[in-house]
Amino acid sequence: MFGRLMPREEKFFDLFRDIADEIVKGATEFQAMLGDMGHVESRARTIKDIEHRGDNITHRTVELLHTTFITPLDREDIHELIKSLDDILDFLEAASQRIWLYGITEATPEMHRLAEICTHSAHHVRSAVAQLSNLKHPDEIIKICVEINRLENEGDHALRASMAKLFKEENDVKKLIKLKEVYELLETVTDRCEDVANIIEGIVLEYA
Repeated sequence: MFGRLMPREEKFFDLFRDIADEIVKGATEFQAMLGDMGHVESRARTIKDIEHRGDNITHRTVELLHTTFITPLDREDIHELIKSLDDILDFLEAASQRIWLYGITEATPEMHRLAEICTHSAHHVRSAVAQLSNLKHPDEIIKICVEINRLENEGDHALRASMAKLFKEENDVKKLIKLKEVYELLETVTDRCEDVANIIEGIVLEYA
């Protein structure tokens, strides 16, 4: 019983790192799918598996939160961080499912650009999360968070440009609706990465 009440600090950070690894895998697989549109279904299923692993990590984190007496970070911060990390995978998976279910057979340059921004953001999220257990270099973490915020702005601009081109050039209404939804889901991935950056920045300012 006493063991359950002792802090298990590294466990939380291990779980954060685990889900951040899955985020990078998911973003990388999504980009691979766009370059391999002949195998969308199998790629989408792989991303679904990655998202499912992310869900399991999230559940384990919440369970650990309920059974740990002393946590290394504020409980609300832990909960918000793991939820926001999980959200990134949810939206990546949603975008891949739309491409598969809507029968999209060609990846547009706009899809490639948004996916590239998502992948860059995913790598920076992983870098920031990896340093959370050791706050000896807070300035480095803040720089990473600033870069994630910059990428989110880049995602906003890319989405607006994508939408402008789509509504100007696409005459097939069904195709327009399908592409619009995929673009918006990918931009939302960058929004959720920014959420993670904001939470981490708050943690750094509080504990460093």
